[in-house]
Amino acid sequence: MPSQSSPPCIVWFRDDLRLSDHPALHAAAKVHAETGAPVICLYVLDQPQGPNARPLGGAVRWWLAQSLRALQASLQAIGSSLVLRQGPAARIIAALARETGAQAVYWNDIAQAPCQAQADHVAAELEAIGVTAQRFPGDLLVSPLHIRNKEGRGLRVFTPFWKRVQALGDPPKPLPAPKRLGSASDIPSDRLEDWGLEPRRPDWAGGLREHWTPGEKSAQASLSAFLKSHAAGYSGNRDRPDRPGTSGLSPHLRFGEISPRQIWHAARFAAAERHALAGDIDKFLSEVGWREFCRHLLFDVPDLATRNLQPSFDAFAWKQDDAAFAAWQRGRTGYPIVDAGMRELWHTGVMHNRVRMVVASFLVKHLLIDWREGEKWFWDTLVDADAGSNPANWQWVAGCGADAAPYFRVFNPILQGEKFDSDGAYVRRWVPELGSLPDSMIHQPWSATPLELASAGVELGNTYPLPIIDHRDGRARALAAYAKVRNA
Repeated sequence: MPSQSSPPCIVWFRDDLRLSDHPALHAAAKVHAETGAPVICLYVLDQPQGPNARPLGGAVRWWLAQSLRALQASLQAIGSSLVLRQGPAARIIAALARETGAQAVYWNDIAQAPCQAQADHVAAELEAIGVTAQRFPGDLLVSPLHIRNKEGRGLRVFTPFWKRVQALGDPPKPLPAPKRLGSASDIPSDRLEDWGLEPRRPDWAGGLREHWTPGEKSAQASLSAFLKSHAAGYSGNRDRPDRPGTSGLSPHLRFGEISPRQIWHAARFAAAERHALAGDIDKFLSEVGWREFCRHLLFDVPDLATRNLQPSFDAFAWKQDDAAFAAWQRGRTGYPIVDAGMRELWHTGVMHNRVRMVVASFLVKHLLIDWREGEKWFWDTLVDADAGSNPANWQWVAGCGADAAPYFRVFNPILQGEKFDSDGAYVRRWVPELGSLPDSMIHQPWSATPLELASAGVELGNTYPLPIIDHRDGRARALAAYAKVRNA
């Protein structure tokens, strides 16, 4: 019989707000089953310190609040609860261990420099008071230390990276969620509302609430719905912002409400059951692989959000243009596909991936505004703002990153709209003032005649802006600026 007097153990939740496939929680639950030791589930609101640590953006803070509520409900359903504390993680966790007599603390590591430094500090504090620290891998398919070149460095090109990951075979099968946990009672906890994670005055999160249901159950439901209804045709539909062709899992992955290996095994199972899905599943998993690639890149380059991976770009002549940047932020550039994307971002906290590339290219190439300014805006407004993917993707578009797009690739926002939103459904949803324009004109309203504009209720320069820069002029200016860097 397990002893009821066994000292408790603490599970420190981080960016892994789920019960299933949670190695640290699984280990603690096993100890509970064997000894009766209570399990204290803890979340600490702490800002990792160091030169590359970043405060959470506004949209991410909103999601975090909802995800913690969902986690609390899941824990209560298995007889446990979530303790909330705010402050330096090392001090908070050591104090809780002393307060409760806990003899062990379990957590999943995060392969990011600020998070590793934070965890190392926690481990040192626990060692000083004689408490065991147990760390588990939990946020990636493969540890960055397992994908190295001959010189011991991480890979900088995606295709060989992904081949190496796949060559390792299937990752371990996901761990089950504990069915029951014993919880230590009467442990003081902060009130989530007192953390101020959610906007109040003004409350700009209405669109987020309308669009998203954070939490592990929602993540699992999204994965199941995608594999059942949208995986077929994913290879083509993923580029269409006018169609529901993507999984919607990126913010759930960002907060660890679902793990990459849960996605991997569910996707492989779906492909095994329906052989026709094989190609689409391979493409879908390669997108999970791109996230993995960006995280591995961040492991090797902690200052990914601020430093050009290609040093030649340090001499690039970026322009300071506050008016153009504000027009881009507000979705008032005069290019419908760009404006639709920026408005979707503000309302929902996400933007379709194809459109992310278009709006990023427009900012850094048409407007010659530093990619870091765009990255910071996305960091604050995306609910899936990921410390690896966000800066890596911006550097990819700018041409200064790993496996970067060629410097001469300047997305034409007109052609991109016509190709991937051919009947204008996406633009009509997010730029409704253009809704009555014919399909042939909706991506370049300035091509319409005065009569056609009047019939559609569009007054360029009033109800909808004229383009803030001509595409051909912007492209020529970008190529000239990039040529200087290349020649230098």
